[in-house]
Amino acid sequence: MKPYEEAQPIGGKILTPPFLVLAALAGLAGLLIVWRFAAGLGATTALNDGYPWGLWIAFDVVTGTSLACGGYAVALLVYILNRGKYQPLVRPALVTSALGYSIAGFSVLIDIGRPWLAWKLPFFWMWNTRSVLLEVALCIMAYTIVVWIELAPAFLQRAQTSSIPRLQHFSSRALPKVTKSLTWIIALALLLPTMHQSSLGSLMLLSGPRLHPLWNTPVLPLLFLISCIFVGFAAVVIESAISSRILSRKPETEMLARLGGVTVQVLALFLLIRLTDLIVRGQLAALFRFDLYSIMSLIEWALVIPAVFLLRSETRRRNLGNLFLAAMLLLLYGGIYRFDVYLVAFRPGAQWSYFPSVTEILVTVGLVAGEIAAYIALIKTFPILTGAAPTIAKPRPLAQGHYVSGD
Repeated sequence: MKPYEEAQPIGGKILTPPFLVLAALAGLAGLLIVWRFAAGLGATTALNDGYPWGLWIAFDVVTGTSLACGGYAVALLVYILNRGKYQPLVRPALVTSALGYSIAGFSVLIDIGRPWLAWKLPFFWMWNTRSVLLEVALCIMAYTIVVWIELAPAFLQRAQTSSIPRLQHFSSRALPKVTKSLTWIIALALLLPTMHQSSLGSLMLLSGPRLHPLWNTPVLPLLFLISCIFVGFAAVVIESAISSRILSRKPETEMLARLGGVTVQVLALFLLIRLTDLIVRGQLAALFRFDLYSIMSLIEWALVIPAVFLLRSETRRRNLGNLFLAAMLLLLYGGIYRFDVYLVAFRPGAQWSYFPSVTEILVTVGLVAGEIAAYIALIKTFPILTGAAPTIAKPRPLAQGHYVSGD
Protein backbone atom coordinates (compact mmCIF):
# COMPACT_ATOMS: atom_id res chain seq x y z
CA MET A 1 0.00 0.00 0.00
CA LYS A 2 1.28 3.50 -0.83
CA PRO A 3 2.57 5.21 2.33
CA TYR A 4 1.08 8.41 3.63
CA GLU A 5 2.35 10.83 6.19
CA GLU A 6 0.41 11.49 9.34
CA ALA A 7 -2.46 13.94 9.22
CA GLN A 8 -1.49 17.34 10.56
CA PRO A 9 -3.32 20.56 11.42
CA ILE A 10 -3.04 23.08 8.59
CA GLY A 11 -2.46 25.92 11.01
CA GLY A 12 -2.67 29.57 10.10
CA LYS A 13 -5.02 32.36 10.99
CA ILE A 14 -8.65 31.34 11.36
CA LEU A 15 -10.31 34.77 11.45
CA THR A 16 -9.61 35.66 7.82
CA PRO A 17 -11.98 37.94 5.83
CA PRO A 18 -13.72 35.00 4.05
CA PHE A 19 -14.20 33.25 7.40
CA LEU A 20 -15.71 36.39 8.91
CA VAL A 21 -18.16 36.70 5.98
CA LEU A 22 -19.21 33.08 6.50
CA ALA A 23 -19.56 33.68 10.24
CA ALA A 24 -21.70 36.77 9.60
CA LEU A 25 -24.09 34.78 7.39
CA ALA A 26 -24.26 32.08 10.05
CA GLY A 27 -24.94 34.73 12.70
CA LEU A 28 -27.79 36.19 10.63
CA ALA A 29 -29.26 32.71 10.30
CA GLY A 30 -28.99 32.32 14.07
CA LEU A 31 -31.01 35.48 14.65
CA LEU A 32 -33.66 34.32 12.18
CA ILE A 33 -33.83 30.93 13.88
CA VAL A 34 -34.46 32.68 17.21
CA TRP A 35 -37.28 34.57 15.50
CA ARG A 36 -38.66 31.33 14.07
CA PHE A 37 -38.79 29.81 17.57
CA ALA A 38 -40.42 32.96 18.96
CA ALA A 39 -42.96 33.61 16.18
CA GLY A 40 -43.65 30.05 14.99
CA LEU A 41 -43.54 28.35 11.60
CA GLY A 42 -46.59 30.15 10.23
CA ALA A 43 -45.05 33.61 10.54
CA THR A 44 -41.59 32.68 9.30
CA THR A 45 -42.11 30.07 6.57
CA ALA A 46 -44.29 29.49 3.51
CA LEU A 47 -45.37 26.04 4.70
CA ASN A 48 -49.05 25.09 4.56
CA ASP A 49 -51.33 22.06 4.92
CA GLY A 50 -50.47 20.90 1.40
CA TYR A 51 -46.73 21.28 1.89
CA PRO A 52 -45.98 20.36 5.51
CA TRP A 53 -42.25 20.45 4.80
CA GLY A 54 -40.26 22.65 2.47
CA LEU A 55 -36.73 23.91 1.91
CA TRP A 56 -35.38 23.00 5.35
CA ILE A 57 -36.30 19.35 4.84
CA ALA A 58 -35.91 18.97 1.06
CA PHE A 59 -32.51 20.66 0.94
CA ASP A 60 -30.99 20.86 4.42
CA VAL A 61 -31.93 17.29 5.39
CA VAL A 62 -32.67 15.15 2.32
CA THR A 63 -30.16 16.72 -0.06
CA GLY A 64 -27.74 17.76 2.67
CA THR A 65 -27.35 14.26 4.09
CA SER A 66 -26.52 12.89 0.64
CA LEU A 67 -23.81 15.55 0.23
CA ALA A 68 -22.58 14.56 3.69
CA CYS A 69 -22.26 10.87 2.82
CA GLY A 70 -18.60 11.18 1.86
CA GLY A 71 -17.59 9.48 5.09
CA TYR A 72 -20.02 6.63 4.48
CA ALA A 73 -18.98 6.19 0.83
CA VAL A 74 -15.23 6.22 1.54
CA ALA A 75 -15.70 3.93 4.55
CA LEU A 76 -17.38 1.39 2.26
CA LEU A 77 -14.28 1.41 0.08
CA VAL A 78 -11.74 1.28 2.89
CA TYR A 79 -13.35 -1.02 5.43
CA ILE A 80 -15.67 -3.23 3.36
CA LEU A 81 -13.97 -3.45 -0.04
CA ASN A 82 -10.50 -3.44 1.58
CA ARG A 83 -9.21 -0.50 -0.46
CA GLY A 84 -6.75 0.92 2.07
CA LYS A 85 -5.19 3.16 -0.58
CA TYR A 86 -8.15 5.53 -0.16
CA GLN A 87 -7.52 5.82 3.59
CA PRO A 88 -6.12 9.41 3.54
CA LEU A 89 -9.53 10.56 2.32
CA VAL A 90 -11.33 9.12 5.35
CA ARG A 91 -10.83 11.90 7.90
CA PRO A 92 -11.72 14.82 5.60
CA ALA A 93 -14.79 12.88 4.49
CA LEU A 94 -15.75 12.21 8.10
CA VAL A 95 -15.51 15.93 8.89
CA THR A 96 -17.93 16.79 6.07
CA SER A 97 -20.24 13.99 7.22
CA ALA A 98 -20.18 15.09 10.84
CA LEU A 99 -20.88 18.71 9.97
CA GLY A 100 -23.48 17.90 7.31
CA TYR A 101 -25.44 15.55 9.54
CA SER A 102 -25.27 17.98 12.46
CA ILE A 103 -26.77 20.68 10.24
CA ALA A 104 -29.42 18.21 9.02
CA GLY A 105 -30.39 17.27 12.56
CA PHE A 106 -30.61 20.91 13.59
CA SER A 107 -32.71 21.66 10.49
CA VAL A 108 -35.20 19.01 11.58
CA LEU A 109 -35.34 20.63 14.99
CA ILE A 110 -36.20 24.07 13.62
CA ASP A 111 -38.74 22.60 11.19
CA ILE A 112 -40.93 20.70 13.64
CA GLY A 113 -43.83 22.46 15.30
CA ARG A 114 -42.92 21.69 18.91
CA PRO A 115 -39.14 21.35 19.05
CA TRP A 116 -39.09 21.38 22.85
CA LEU A 117 -40.55 17.86 22.75
CA ALA A 118 -37.81 16.47 20.47
CA TRP A 119 -36.08 14.89 23.49
CA LYS A 120 -38.91 12.36 23.66
CA LEU A 121 -37.93 10.78 20.37
CA PRO A 122 -34.97 8.75 21.68
CA PHE A 123 -36.10 8.50 25.32
CA PHE A 124 -39.91 8.26 25.38
CA TRP A 125 -40.19 4.74 24.03
CA MET A 126 -43.85 4.76 23.02
CA TRP A 127 -42.87 4.37 19.36
CA ASN A 128 -44.87 3.58 16.29
CA THR A 129 -42.52 0.85 15.11
CA ARG A 130 -44.12 0.83 11.64
CA SER A 131 -43.17 4.45 11.01
CA VAL A 132 -40.56 5.08 8.32
CA LEU A 133 -40.12 8.62 9.61
CA LEU A 134 -39.28 7.27 13.07
CA GLU A 135 -36.54 5.06 11.63
CA VAL A 136 -35.12 8.00 9.65
CA ALA A 137 -35.10 10.28 12.69
CA LEU A 138 -33.50 7.75 15.04
CA CYS A 139 -30.86 6.72 12.50
CA ILE A 140 -29.87 10.29 11.65
CA MET A 141 -29.59 11.16 15.35
CA ALA A 142 -27.53 8.04 16.05
CA TYR A 143 -25.27 8.47 13.01
CA THR A 144 -24.52 12.08 13.91
CA ILE A 145 -23.22 10.91 17.29
CA VAL A 146 -21.33 7.97 15.79
CA VAL A 147 -19.52 10.00 13.14
CA TRP A 148 -18.29 12.51 15.73
CA ILE A 149 -16.98 9.58 17.79
CA GLU A 150 -15.16 8.36 14.67
CA LEU A 151 -13.38 11.71 14.60
CA ALA A 152 -12.44 11.51 18.29
CA PRO A 153 -8.88 10.24 17.58
CA ALA A 154 -8.12 13.48 15.71
CA PHE A 155 -9.28 15.57 18.66
CA LEU A 156 -7.42 13.39 21.17
CA GLN A 157 -4.20 13.53 19.14
CA ARG A 158 -4.44 17.31 19.11
CA ALA A 159 -5.07 17.32 22.87
CA GLN A 160 -1.81 15.41 23.42
CA THR A 161 0.09 18.50 22.22
CA SER A 162 -1.83 20.79 24.58
CA SER A 163 -0.02 22.88 27.18
CA ILE A 164 -2.59 21.81 29.78
CA PRO A 165 -1.26 18.74 31.66
CA ARG A 166 -4.70 17.44 32.62
CA LEU A 167 -5.83 17.54 29.03
CA GLN A 168 -2.69 15.69 27.93
CA HIS A 169 -3.28 13.06 30.61
CA PHE A 170 -6.94 12.64 29.66
CA SER A 171 -6.17 12.25 25.95
CA SER A 172 -3.40 9.72 26.66
CA ARG A 173 -5.80 7.57 28.66
CA ALA A 174 -8.81 8.03 26.37
CA LEU A 175 -7.11 7.37 23.02
CA PRO A 176 -6.48 3.64 23.60
CA LYS A 177 -10.07 3.15 24.73
CA VAL A 178 -11.40 4.91 21.66
CA THR A 179 -9.04 2.81 19.56
CA LYS A 180 -10.45 -0.37 21.01
CA SER A 181 -14.05 0.64 20.34
CA LEU A 182 -13.55 1.89 16.77
CA THR A 183 -14.34 -1.47 15.18
CA TRP A 184 -17.87 -1.37 16.57
CA ILE A 185 -18.24 2.34 15.88
CA ILE A 186 -17.26 1.85 12.23
CA ALA A 187 -19.73 -1.03 11.91
CA LEU A 188 -22.50 1.26 13.16
CA ALA A 189 -21.31 4.04 10.87
CA LEU A 190 -21.77 1.71 7.90
CA LEU A 191 -25.13 0.32 9.01
CA LEU A 192 -26.97 3.51 9.96
CA PRO A 193 -26.66 5.42 6.64
CA THR A 194 -27.60 2.28 4.73
CA MET A 195 -30.83 2.22 6.72
CA HIS A 196 -31.88 5.86 6.72
CA GLN A 197 -30.74 6.79 3.21
CA SER A 198 -32.92 4.07 1.71
CA SER A 199 -35.72 5.01 4.11
CA LEU A 200 -35.67 8.60 2.85
CA GLY A 201 -36.78 7.10 -0.47
CA SER A 202 -39.35 4.88 1.22
CA LEU A 203 -40.81 7.91 2.95
CA MET A 204 -41.94 9.52 -0.31
CA LEU A 205 -43.52 6.28 -1.51
CA LEU A 206 -46.10 6.89 1.22
CA SER A 207 -47.39 9.88 -0.79
CA GLY A 208 -48.78 7.44 -3.37
CA PRO A 209 -50.24 9.05 -6.51
CA ARG A 210 -49.29 12.52 -5.26
CA LEU A 211 -45.72 11.77 -6.34
CA HIS A 212 -45.22 12.25 -10.09
CA PRO A 213 -44.69 9.00 -12.05
CA LEU A 214 -41.26 10.08 -13.31
CA TRP A 215 -39.98 9.66 -9.75
CA ASN A 216 -42.64 7.43 -8.18
CA THR A 217 -41.10 3.96 -8.37
CA PRO A 218 -40.89 0.96 -6.04
CA VAL A 219 -37.10 1.08 -6.39
CA LEU A 220 -36.95 4.62 -4.97
CA PRO A 221 -35.32 3.38 -1.70
CA LEU A 222 -32.58 1.66 -3.71
CA LEU A 223 -32.06 4.73 -5.90
CA PHE A 224 -31.72 6.96 -2.83
CA LEU A 225 -29.17 4.60 -1.31
CA ILE A 226 -27.04 4.38 -4.46
CA SER A 227 -27.28 8.11 -5.12
CA CYS A 228 -25.85 8.96 -1.70
CA ILE A 229 -22.76 6.87 -2.54
CA PHE A 230 -21.80 8.56 -5.80
CA VAL A 231 -22.75 11.99 -4.44
CA GLY A 232 -20.58 11.25 -1.40
CA PHE A 233 -17.66 10.37 -3.67
CA ALA A 234 -18.22 13.61 -5.61
CA ALA A 235 -18.20 15.63 -2.38
CA VAL A 236 -14.87 14.04 -1.39
CA VAL A 237 -13.33 14.94 -4.76
CA ILE A 238 -14.53 18.55 -4.50
CA GLU A 239 -13.35 18.92 -0.92
CA SER A 240 -9.91 17.52 -1.77
CA ALA A 241 -9.50 19.63 -4.91
CA ILE A 242 -10.58 22.89 -3.25
CA SER A 243 -8.51 22.35 -0.10
CA SER A 244 -5.39 21.55 -2.14
CA ARG A 245 -5.87 24.70 -4.22
CA ILE A 246 -6.72 27.12 -1.42
CA LEU A 247 -4.22 25.71 1.06
CA SER A 248 -1.44 25.28 -1.54
CA ARG A 249 -1.16 21.55 -0.92
CA LYS A 250 -0.14 18.97 -3.48
CA PRO A 251 -3.37 17.60 -5.05
CA GLU A 252 -4.02 13.88 -4.64
CA THR A 253 -4.76 13.55 -8.36
CA GLU A 254 -3.80 9.89 -8.70
CA MET A 255 -5.97 8.83 -5.79
CA LEU A 256 -8.88 10.99 -6.90
CA ALA A 257 -8.61 9.56 -10.43
CA ARG A 258 -8.98 6.05 -9.01
CA LEU A 259 -11.91 7.25 -6.92
CA GLY A 260 -13.46 8.67 -10.11
CA GLY A 261 -13.24 5.21 -11.65
CA VAL A 262 -15.18 3.75 -8.73
CA THR A 263 -17.67 6.61 -8.87
CA VAL A 264 -18.55 6.07 -12.53
CA GLN A 265 -19.26 2.39 -11.84
CA VAL A 266 -21.70 3.26 -9.05
CA LEU A 267 -23.24 5.97 -11.23
CA ALA A 268 -23.67 3.56 -14.15
CA LEU A 269 -25.57 1.16 -11.89
CA PHE A 270 -27.83 3.99 -10.72
CA LEU A 271 -28.59 5.19 -14.26
CA LEU A 272 -29.20 1.65 -15.51
CA ILE A 273 -31.72 0.99 -12.74
CA ARG A 274 -33.44 4.34 -13.26
CA LEU A 275 -33.69 4.03 -17.06
CA THR A 276 -34.86 0.41 -16.87
CA ASP A 277 -37.48 1.41 -14.32
CA LEU A 278 -38.86 4.15 -16.60
CA ILE A 279 -39.09 1.67 -19.48
CA VAL A 280 -40.69 -1.10 -17.43
CA ARG A 281 -43.30 1.27 -15.94
CA GLY A 282 -44.03 2.78 -19.35
CA GLN A 283 -42.99 6.29 -18.29
CA LEU A 284 -40.25 6.93 -20.84
CA ALA A 285 -42.63 9.00 -22.98
CA ALA A 286 -43.41 11.22 -19.97
CA LEU A 287 -39.78 12.28 -20.07
CA PHE A 288 -40.45 14.18 -23.31
CA ARG A 289 -43.76 15.92 -22.57
CA PHE A 290 -41.88 19.16 -21.84
CA ASP A 291 -44.06 20.16 -18.92
CA LEU A 292 -42.52 21.24 -15.60
CA TYR A 293 -41.84 17.67 -14.50
CA SER A 294 -40.38 16.61 -17.82
CA ILE A 295 -38.10 19.67 -17.95
CA MET A 296 -36.83 19.11 -14.41
CA SER A 297 -36.12 15.47 -15.18
CA LEU A 298 -34.36 16.38 -18.44
CA ILE A 299 -32.21 18.87 -16.49
CA GLU A 300 -31.13 15.97 -14.30
CA TRP A 301 -30.11 13.92 -17.34
CA ALA A 302 -28.38 16.93 -18.91
CA LEU A 303 -26.19 17.17 -15.80
CA VAL A 304 -25.33 13.51 -15.43
CA ILE A 305 -24.48 12.58 -19.03
CA PRO A 306 -21.47 14.95 -19.27
CA ALA A 307 -20.28 13.63 -15.89
CA VAL A 308 -20.30 10.09 -17.25
CA PHE A 309 -18.34 11.26 -20.30
CA LEU A 310 -15.68 12.89 -18.12
CA LEU A 311 -15.30 9.93 -15.76
CA ARG A 312 -15.48 6.95 -18.11
CA SER A 313 -12.03 7.63 -19.62
CA GLU A 314 -8.98 6.98 -17.45
CA THR A 315 -7.09 9.71 -19.32
CA ARG A 316 -9.76 12.31 -18.59
CA ARG A 317 -9.96 11.21 -14.96
CA ARG A 318 -6.26 11.99 -14.48
CA ASN A 319 -6.97 15.66 -15.19
CA LEU A 320 -7.91 17.36 -11.92
CA GLY A 321 -10.01 19.94 -13.77
CA ASN A 322 -12.08 17.21 -15.42
CA LEU A 323 -12.49 15.44 -12.09
CA PHE A 324 -13.62 18.61 -10.36
CA LEU A 325 -16.11 19.44 -13.13
CA ALA A 326 -17.52 15.91 -13.11
CA ALA A 327 -17.85 15.99 -9.32
CA MET A 328 -19.68 19.33 -9.45
CA LEU A 329 -22.09 17.95 -12.07
CA LEU A 330 -22.75 14.87 -9.93
CA LEU A 331 -23.28 17.01 -6.85
CA LEU A 332 -25.84 19.10 -8.74
CA TYR A 333 -27.45 16.01 -10.26
CA GLY A 334 -27.82 14.17 -6.98
CA GLY A 335 -29.03 17.29 -5.19
CA ILE A 336 -31.62 18.20 -7.84
CA TYR A 337 -32.81 14.59 -8.05
CA ARG A 338 -33.59 14.47 -4.34
CA PHE A 339 -34.98 18.01 -4.32
CA ASP A 340 -37.30 17.06 -7.19
CA VAL A 341 -38.56 13.97 -5.36
CA TYR A 342 -39.38 15.87 -2.18
CA LEU A 343 -40.72 19.15 -3.60
CA VAL A 344 -41.11 19.42 -7.38
CA ALA A 345 -42.59 15.97 -7.99
CA PHE A 346 -44.87 16.16 -4.94
CA ARG A 347 -48.40 17.22 -5.99
CA PRO A 348 -50.74 17.68 -3.01
CA GLY A 349 -53.42 19.33 -5.17
CA ALA A 350 -53.99 22.31 -7.45
CA GLN A 351 -55.15 24.44 -4.50
CA TRP A 352 -51.74 24.23 -2.83
CA SER A 353 -48.50 25.95 -3.78
CA TYR A 354 -45.18 26.52 -2.08
CA PHE A 355 -42.14 28.72 -2.57
CA PRO A 356 -39.70 29.19 0.32
CA SER A 357 -39.88 32.42 2.26
CA VAL A 358 -36.94 34.81 2.58
CA THR A 359 -36.42 33.55 6.10
CA GLU A 360 -36.19 29.93 4.94
CA ILE A 361 -33.68 30.84 2.24
CA LEU A 362 -31.49 32.96 4.53
CA VAL A 363 -31.49 30.31 7.25
CA THR A 364 -30.40 27.67 4.73
CA VAL A 365 -27.66 29.93 3.35
CA GLY A 366 -26.49 30.70 6.87
CA LEU A 367 -26.40 27.05 7.91
CA VAL A 368 -24.30 26.15 4.86
CA ALA A 369 -21.99 29.11 5.55
CA GLY A 370 -21.63 27.99 9.16
CA GLU A 371 -20.77 24.48 8.02
CA ILE A 372 -18.02 25.76 5.71
CA ALA A 373 -16.63 28.02 8.45
CA ALA A 374 -16.58 25.11 10.90
CA TYR A 375 -14.75 22.94 8.36
CA ILE A 376 -12.08 25.62 7.91
CA ALA A 377 -11.63 25.94 11.67
CA LEU A 378 -11.38 22.17 12.15
CA ILE A 379 -8.77 21.49 9.46
CA LYS A 380 -6.63 24.39 10.70
CA THR A 381 -6.80 23.24 14.31
CA PHE A 382 -6.90 19.43 14.21
CA PRO A 383 -5.02 16.70 12.27
CA ILE A 384 -7.50 16.10 9.45
CA LEU A 385 -5.68 16.49 6.14
CA THR A 386 -2.71 14.44 5.01
CA GLY A 387 -0.42 14.12 1.98
CA ALA A 388 1.99 11.75 0.28
CA ALA A 389 5.11 10.77 2.18
CA PRO A 390 8.47 10.46 0.49
CA THR A 391 9.57 7.40 2.46
CA ILE A 392 8.09 4.06 3.45
CA ALA A 393 5.91 4.38 6.51
CA LYS A 394 4.95 1.76 9.02
CA PRO A 395 1.33 0.53 9.19
CA ARG A 396 -0.74 2.78 11.39
CA PRO A 397 -3.39 1.82 13.94
CA LEU A 398 -7.06 2.23 13.18
CA ALA A 399 -7.40 4.89 15.89
CA GLN A 400 -5.33 7.31 13.83
CA GLY A 401 -7.76 7.05 10.97
CA HIS A 402 -5.62 4.59 8.98
CA TYR A 403 -6.53 1.22 7.61
CA VAL A 404 -3.63 -1.19 7.56
CA SER A 405 -4.70 -3.90 5.12
CA GLY A 406 -3.34 -3.91 1.57
CA ASP A 407 -4.65 -2.43 -1.65
